[in-house]
Amino acid sequence: MLNRRILRVKAFQNLYAYEQCKGSNLNLAKDFIKESFSPDLNSMEVQDKVALNEEAKLALKLFEENLGNKEALKSNEASPKIKKVVLEALKQFNAANKKDRDFLLKNMVVSAERIPQLYLIAIELLQAFAKHVAKEFDKKRKFNRDDPAGFANELNLANNQVLKHIRESDAYMAAVARNNANLDDLELEISQWFRDYVKPSEEYQSYISISNPTLEQDFELADQLLKKIIFKNEVILNYFSEKDLNWTENKSVVRSLASKVLKNSSLLDESESSQLPEIAMNWDEDKEFFQNIFNFTIENDELSKELISQKTKNWDIERLAYTDKIIISMALAEMKNFPSIPVKVSINEYIDISKTYSTPKSKQFVNGLLDVMSKELTESGEIRKSGRGLLDNK
Repeated sequence: MLNRRILRVKAFQNLYAYEQCKGSNLNLAKDFIKESFSPDLNSMEVQDKVALNEEAKLALKLFEENLGNKEALKSNEASPKIKKVVLEALKQFNAANKKDRDFLLKNMVVSAERIPQLYLIAIELLQAFAKHVAKEFDKKRKFNRDDPAGFANELNLANNQVLKHIRESDAYMAAVARNNANLDDLELEISQWFRDYVKPSEEYQSYISISNPTLEQDFELADQLLKKIIFKNEVILNYFSEKDLNWTENKSVVRSLASKVLKNSSLLDESESSQLPEIAMNWDEDKEFFQNIFNFTIENDELSKELISQKTKNWDIERLAYTDKIIISMALAEMKNFPSIPVKVSINEYIDISKTYSTPKSKQFVNGLLDVMSKELTESGEIRKSGRGLLDNK
């Protein structure tokens, strides 16, 4: 299940990507300005390189000064040509940023919504290996009619009770169809992967030495194949990465959900055994949170930088780690725009993100800064909590 911590991390990763895109777009806009004032080699007129260079410097200066406000450019006394070039550079810069923002926002939601397909494919790989075993057993039996019992244990995976229970689940089969999680195009690969990776494994060889494995042994084998082969083997992992651009970030979540399916299906007598994990219990609500934390962070970027600058006067805001700036900006956006989320919940969530994704000293820096800023913003009325959000604001 995708909890909000995972959604915050995925939003953080896409905001970091957005900052990288903005940096590239900024350089492209500056290159456009420089090229606009480069000598025209096709002109018959004499080119004043010194004057063109000065105009380029002034245009670059005006461009940087007007990144957040194009209106200020109108009152400037620069030449019409310089103003025209700067306005075009600003237009290109903002258009490129919007395109990247829209792409990243759409991609991060699509990536999250693809997770059910990925964990179902992982389970389907186990089912495919079981089906392959049954086929191979039938072939072998045709050539060994006198002693089929001599290799009966090889059917253990084909008869695995956990996988059988999953196959017989209407909810599972419906989910496979709904999420297009079939492996129809992988018949040759399944055969090769089983021969090269599953069959030689110590876990599998130990499993087929057992006569009539218990339900627990069936679960253990399926779970080991999932974790030690499907989610460890580079060849198989490449298959997943080709299906999902965000596989590196999604892998641990997909593995956890697939393992949960096996665990639920090993509880043959319990009511929840047929349940499949969803993306989230309330995906519509969580999807809105997911999109909003991304958008609010971007929309409040200038205000957040100003607040950070005020509290880090001994530091140049541009020298702070990108990751720290994004983490703090996300926390501020969440505290100010989500009244039902307690302040300390937000602070703790972003401290945890800083532990994994920022510098060794970031935890203390993020904690101290957010603690001070949250108190001041609460006193000024910029942070207002209601309902559950009031729990730690007393």
